[in-house]
Amino acid sequence: MFGMSKKSAEVAPEAIQDSPSAQGGKGRPTPSRKEAEAARKTSIRAPRGSKGGKKAAREQDRLERARAREGMLAGDPRFLPARDQGPVRGFVRDFVDGRYTVAEYFIFMAVVVLLLGFVNNPAVQSFVSIGFFLMATLIVVDTLILLIQLNRRAKKLFPEKSERRGITLYALMRTLQYRRLRMPKPSVERGRKKGK
Repeated sequence: MFGMSKKSAEVAPEAIQDSPSAQGGKGRPTPSRKEAEAARKTSIRAPRGSKGGKKAAREQDRLERARAREGMLAGDPRFLPARDQGPVRGFVRDFVDGRYTVAEYFIFMAVVVLLLGFVNNPAVQSFVSIGFFLMATLIVVDTLILLIQLNRRAKKLFPEKSERRGITLYALMRTLQYRRLRMPKPSVERGRKKGK
């Protein structure tokens, strides 16, 4: 009936009893909620190792972090964070680091303006305001020129649009950082391309 053959209907009763489904599916009874929670709490509280083992693991982690930091500072691709990896990001870093940019001094300029803002002299404050707006204009123009040149060069070297995704923002963030504080460290001198 319903397409069952005689052979499949004639299964030995011993085979049915020995099958996993007859034993509950997994060969053991399902623990109650109370038992499962108690087992979970015990595993959380259980010590993960001896004191010496924990100390050795901490020391190993510290050495690995120091090694990774040194590698990142040296520009070793194996230790770079995901946002800095790849030939496109390396090209952007070298392009920005090889130029003199006004934007990297923006932080210093902002601090000077803030300090001079406390001077209660109208002549000084008007001078500071004019200087600030001139400097801001210069930063915007200089950064726009850099980004236009960067995108033109990147189009020639990396024709795939997907490869160039996010390079404008990446270059902008690197431009705003003071050269000595940039991570990874610059690998080219100002005014020179890498390898020259």
